[in-house]
Amino acid sequence: MTDTGFKTTFRIVKMDCPSEEHLIRMKLKGMPSVQALVFDIPNRKLEVYHTGRPGDLLELLEDLRLGASVVSSEQMEPPADADADRIQTRILWQVLVINVTFFVVEMIAGLIASSMGLAADSLDMLADGIVYALALFAVGGAAARKKRIAGIAGYFQGALGVLGFVEVVHRFLGRGEAPDFLTMIIVSVFALAANAICVILLQRSKSDVHMRASLIFTSMDVIANFGVIVAGVLVYLTRSNIPDLVVGSIVFILVLQGAYRILRLAR
Repeated sequence: MTDTGFKTTFRIVKMDCPSEEHLIRMKLKGMPSVQALVFDIPNRKLEVYHTGRPGDLLELLEDLRLGASVVSSEQMEPPADADADRIQTRILWQVLVINVTFFVVEMIAGLIASSMGLAADSLDMLADGIVYALALFAVGGAAARKKRIAGIAGYFQGALGVLGFVEVVHRFLGRGEAPDFLTMIIVSVFALAANAICVILLQRSKSDVHMRASLIFTSMDVIANFGVIVAGVLVYLTRSNIPDLVVGSIVFILVLQGAYRILRLAR
């Protein structure tokens, strides 16, 4: 392997929010050949300053199933300010605490209100919390430890997602009582505000380009929050639990997809 420096630009089709960025960081930051990472989320591009073959990095990115492809590669050393993370430990801890807190709040509220939409959304918050926790553990950590933690977290999230989906099917067949629509709406509004705070915190260490990205792309978390709010309104109008179960099913599927991505890190 040569010591010559390169800048390789990748297009990442499915990179549209901070969660994908952190997954990519966890995948590449432990590689000795990687010198710096520069993300351009609005254009779904990633610049990697590295030594060695671009093909090796492409294989790692393809493993995440985010639609990675090489745009260009040229001989170049990283600029002085490239990948200015400053190790965003404090910010990662803040968003981790917010996500875990609302995982607990929404799960308890979902059980009390008998809402699968809230329960599913709580797992979606947990999924983000797991990603941020993995990013924290990955800082300065050995690759083997990172993979072990990712494997445990991925299986845990996947198991919860499967159990939740099974419960949704059970309720579809049993046609239980309609959930408490007011609790669904109120808790989801607070969860929406929590996600907005997380976006603001994550953008503090980003460039203006990343600030614009938060306006251009709406994360799955916000969509899920709005989905539960709409489901709550429909539950009120129809006096049926079907809207809640439909939204719960969709969000549980998203949770399982997130678990799959995390497990890809453990390979």
